[in-house]
Amino acid sequence: MNFTREPVAVYAAYSTDEELRMKSSSGAVFTELSRIILERSGLVYGAALSPNCLWAEFIRADSMEKLDRLRGSKYLQARMGNIFGQVRQDLERGSCVLFTGTGCQINGLKNFLGRDYEGLYCADVICHGVPSPGIWREYVNYLESRHKARLKAVNFRCKDKIWNDRKMIRVDSSSYRTFELKDNDPFMKLFLSDYILRPACYNCMAKKEKQSDITIGDFWGIEKAAPDMYNETGTSVVIIRTRKGNQLFESVRNNLCCREVTYSAAAESNPAEYRSVYKPDDREKFFSDYRKMSFEQLIKKYPRPARLPLKRRVKKILKHGFSAEPERKMPVSHSNFGTEYLWKQ
Repeated sequence: MNFTREPVAVYAAYSTDEELRMKSSSGAVFTELSRIILERSGLVYGAALSPNCLWAEFIRADSMEKLDRLRGSKYLQARMGNIFGQVRQDLERGSCVLFTGTGCQINGLKNFLGRDYEGLYCADVICHGVPSPGIWREYVNYLESRHKARLKAVNFRCKDKIWNDRKMIRVDSSSYRTFELKDNDPFMKLFLSDYILRPACYNCMAKKEKQSDITIGDFWGIEKAAPDMYNETGTSVVIIRTRKGNQLFESVRNNLCCREVTYSAAAESNPAEYRSVYKPDDREKFFSDYRKMSFEQLIKKYPRPARLPLKRRVKKILKHGFSAEPERKMPVSHSNFGTEYLWKQ
């Protein structure tokens, strides 16, 4: 496990507000951190889905209403625009800023600023990798053509169990929702099979250099690491990396149920915290097919089981034998999560 500094502390945590947890990808720690920043008249930066759902983009929130767009996972590469410059302007004016994103985005901001600001707090998410924005646009176009409707909103981590039957539910005379479990949704299958990640994600430098104050993510393996913290609506892992991060976390602890754990216990089932994903041997073949095939043809052919590099396959056999690698046990809300699509006809 590689990390540049020993964490100050590591926690399993979730907000005591159940309604808030249901709206969040995991344990709603992001929202609790953001709320305290906004209460201090500060600003929160993060990724939001564009109104037409074709891309993700960084925006600034100065109220809880605007924060809604930042809540939840976006499995997309977000457009940065001039966001680093806006952050610098806010900091120079003396504003308190919480900047949230992937590890590489945090490192990019820190390198752009060139110096530390006492009012800047940075929180990164444990990142599996960033999918190709072009693949997502193709998928949206494919879905809109199939449903003969415009995509109005997407929830990549819907927790509402009423959608588990995957039926189309009519909302009103002009809109409806569809739901796909992650194992059935073509885009999520491509993402989790590692075919569509950015080339840099296969050797992520941000795994080796952590410049964030806090890291948050799903607490996979919570049943083993801290069984009393198991929570069907989501439990977050929180890795405190700096003094400032610890101060920010302490300011929201009264709103959280949390328990301190060791780094090794938190990282055991969260390899994305310290290790890049392996590049499938046939990734180039996939993108060659992508350029020649229709999207419908592509998702019919893929994702077949991704072929791992030979070195990775040998390591896997040495560790687990010729049987499949043991499946990790996940909370119900995590193992059954899916993508919810809201359509406007």
